[in-house]
Amino acid sequence: MAEIVRMPKLSDTMTEGVVAAWHKKVGDKVKSGEVLAEIETDKATMEFESFTDGVLLHIGVEKGKAAAVDSVLAVLGKEGEDISKLLAEAAANAPKQEQVKAPEPVKEAVAEVSAPVAKSASAPVPAAKPAAAPVPAKPSNGRVVASPLARNLAEEKGIDISRVHGTGPEGRVTKRDIENFTGAGVFVPQVEGYEEVPVSQMRKTIAKRLAESKFSAPHFYLTIEMDMSRAMAVREAINKQIAPEKISYNDLVIKAAAASLRQHPKVNSSWLGDRIRFNQHVHIGVAVAVEEGLLVPVVRFADGKPLRAIGAEVRDMAKKAKEKKLQPADWEGNTFTISNLGMFGIDEFTAIINPPDACILAIGGIIEKAVVKNGAVVPGHTMKVTLSCDHRVVDGVTGAEFLNTFKDMMEEPALMLGMGAI
Repeated sequence: MAEIVRMPKLSDTMTEGVVAAWHKKVGDKVKSGEVLAEIETDKATMEFESFTDGVLLHIGVEKGKAAAVDSVLAVLGKEGEDISKLLAEAAANAPKQEQVKAPEPVKEAVAEVSAPVAKSASAPVPAAKPAAAPVPAKPSNGRVVASPLARNLAEEKGIDISRVHGTGPEGRVTKRDIENFTGAGVFVPQVEGYEEVPVSQMRKTIAKRLAESKFSAPHFYLTIEMDMSRAMAVREAINKQIAPEKISYNDLVIKAAAASLRQHPKVNSSWLGDRIRFNQHVHIGVAVAVEEGLLVPVVRFADGKPLRAIGAEVRDMAKKAKEKKLQPADWEGNTFTISNLGMFGIDEFTAIINPPDACILAIGGIIEKAVVKNGAVVPGHTMKVTLSCDHRVVDGVTGAEFLNTFKDMMEEPALMLGMGAI
């Protein structure tokens, strides 16, 4: 008997999926466990395996199209089986808009010039070729037809209006013609253009989740500056010891944050509406930039892992994120998040809390500047970090105490690096 294969829910935040590719076509035999299609979710493109044997009798969502979770993806059954009744029942029981329409084809970009210039938005809009300069219409008395505003502007600019080619009705000289006049008697149009691209599943979810976080969680921000001299020296010494492996400043940040959360469990928490969850484990989400936005793979039990293990794990997950190979287990379960833009030349910034966390730590770059030590001004290196807090869970003093512990550990890494911690 034929069975309906429905659009699977492949992540906790997935509401719809896009069929990136079909591995089978109608009429093909399918075995249980074989890859039937590739589904693009809000976070990754994942292979979807068939759960039964049969023949692919119907494809409900074409390649490149989007459909809601639980909508009809395909039908499997016996060769030649009549599935019209099955599809009719599915359509009758489906929500009004079972299949989500794929983004509309991008409208053509239109350049505002004397004559419209259109080009498909699938590629960048090239500069339009200047239109042939229209000849100004002059009455028999030789007087140029022009708007009063154009005449006044020409007089202000010292332009002989008789040399300007008009683009208005019947060659009328307009204000734009005067503004674009080059002095050579040729009108060169200035092209306005744009390009529109469909919003990806990932970008839709990022927008939705961050908007919900920003407008539902009352954010407040705490910034602290720290001396990075010792951290720089310790990192250099460690990298010499473990060469050719290397640890990054971000690895030190993750380790220090995890150790600090152990001392301040109220920061390692979540707002659940009618209750607050204080997590007894430390799972650090690490924001990774990809082409379509941000993914946040999770370093589990980060407080108990040595620096080299943290570094190797983050590098591996960042590679998977950029290749869209992360699995749901890789991005779920975070209790705290770190976003680092220091390597991009950003000195200081604030980040939006990543649900369900109560806090996110924004890391700025290491800055070389003059600092005061022992009453003397000397060269130094500092770094600013900003903690975004959900005020429903974390109060100012709680956040400040966490930041001061984090600062102590970054300024003296020995506080977090015990035996076997490297």
